[in-house]
This record gives sequence, C-alpha cells and structure tokens, in this order.
Amino acid sequence: MTKPLAITMGDPAGIGPEIIAKLAAGPNRPDVPLLVIGDQRVMARALSEVGADLGAVKVLQAGDSLPADLTPGRIDARAGAAAFAYIQRGIDLALAGEVRALVTAPISKEALCLAGIGYPGHTEILADRCGVADFAMMLANDELRVLLVSIHLSLCDAIAAVTPVSELRAIRLADQACRAFGVTAPRVAVAGLNPHAGENGLFGREEAEIIAPAIATAGREGIDASGPWPGDTIFMRARRGEFDIVVAQYHDQGLIPVKYLGVDKGVNITVGLPFIRTSVDHGTAFDIAGKGVADPASLIEAVRMAVAMSG
Repeated sequence: MTKPLAITMGDPAGIGPEIIAKLAAGPNRPDVPLLVIGDQRVMARALSEVGADLGAVKVLQAGDSLPADLTPGRIDARAGAAAFAYIQRGIDLALAGEVRALVTAPISKEALCLAGIGYPGHTEILADRCGVADFAMMLANDELRVLLVSIHLSLCDAIAAVTPVSELRAIRLADQACRAFGVTAPRVAVAGLNPHAGENGLFGREEAEIIAPAIATAGREGIDASGPWPGDTIFMRARRGEFDIVVAQYHDQGLIPVKYLGVDKGVNITVGLPFIRTSVDHGTAFDIAGKGVADPASLIEAVRMAVAMSG
C-alpha cells in the first residue's frame, strides 16, 4: 500500500484549511493518498466552501474538536494549541515511517505564544522533537535555493549567531540539501554579513575572522564552497546559474530574494530531519481567512516537492 502524504492543517483560524481544500479538489492534486491532520469539522467546512466532495481527503482528528465559536481571521490561543497538536501528531507519524513525507500549512507564532507554547516556528519544533542539533531552514523555488545560518532571531541576536560552528554547519547542510535534490557536485555560495562582504575589514571583521575560515574548512572536507560574497549580488549570480545554493547569514537576507520572485512558488524545507518536511512560503493570512480567496499555489509546490523528494 502506498504511504499517504501527511498535511498538517496549520492554524485553523488561518487559510490553511482553505488551501488544503483547494488542493484536494483541484487539478493539481497529487497522485498519492492525502492525510490531513487537523480538525474534522473545520476541514469539512473548508471542503464544502470550495465545493469539494467531503470525502476528498482523509482527515485525522488530532486532539479535541475545536469549539464552534472559533472565528476565521482572529488570533486565538485555542487555535495555537490545536496547530501545535497537529504538528506533534504529524511528527509522530513521520518518525514511525507511517507517512511518506510531512507538509505543513502555516501557523501563527502569536497564537502559539498565547497558548503558552514557547517555540518561534515550525523548524524549531521539528528539530526539538527529532532531537537534531544540525538543522536549517531552506527556501527554494525554480530559480533559487537559499539556506539560513540563523532562523527566527532578532537582527542583533542573528549577528551574534554568526560563529565558526554555525557557519560550517550551514555550509555542510547546504551541500547535503543539494545532493538530496540530485545535484552531484553542489556549488555552495556563502553570503557576507556586512555591506560589500566587509570590504576587507572596512565594514566589519566577521567575514575575515569567522566566515572565510569556515569556507576554507568546508573546502578541505571536499565541499565546493566559495565566498563570502556581497549579499547584494550573490542572489542574482545564483539565479543566473553560477551557484546551486546560497548560504544566507540571517532570515531576511535570505528570504526577501526568494519571496520577491513569488511567494506562490516558494517552498520551505527543513534540512537535517530524519524525514522529509516541506511547507508553504507564507503565513496564516488572517486578513483574508474565511473569505474564499486564498491562493493554494505555494501549498501545491510544497506538496509537489515533497512527493518528488520522497520518490
């Protein structure tokens, strides 16, 4: 029997249920069984609203049924707790090998916080549950692959996170990620932290003292890593085909270029887990939740990539 592809509903007050319903009912539905982990009543309503057959997907109820007064588009601690429960159940199934991959719909970090859940995002939840220390967030579309040294940190903390250990870890994971995509000889480009990659120390010493030595160490390990390159041109060069992946130093440095090319085409991938996990490249979109206008394109891409990666 073909293992199902698991999709967590995300925050039930966001657009997750709607985009899952549109995926299930649309022409881009994958030719694999789908298992939605979430709330059966909420999913049934979403399927009904898009005119889909209520049996279009199998829904696994995780946790108690949500209260009927949960309002789409509003941040709610109950929704945050439910979203966390869906992720936990999805991880359980993935670790047990009962699903071929895990795809996640968007969650609200604020709703998680209101529920007393102290994680800044999916990536950290997944890594903690899987007990992995070497992990990273990668964003990918048809034109760029970008892996982050640090993820959900303030800019001040992200700068402090630029260390020899974190740099080398990110370069290794970038090489590993490309090989998982079938790139046999990955070309890893590393972005600088400062303007002009430090301009030989005029604008900062991190490139010379931390980033360049990590690149050199990676090279001795057989990884084709280069840089540090200026952050304002490295993504353009990668898009032209000079590099297979870019290691970006912090969240916005890496995600802005990918999202500028189209949120609808971006896929979030967690590298370093014992199973395949992809996700949409956008948030809960509370401003349009419940209005029937959410675009499922990023979810379609995330599912497509999960299917391809899982063989």
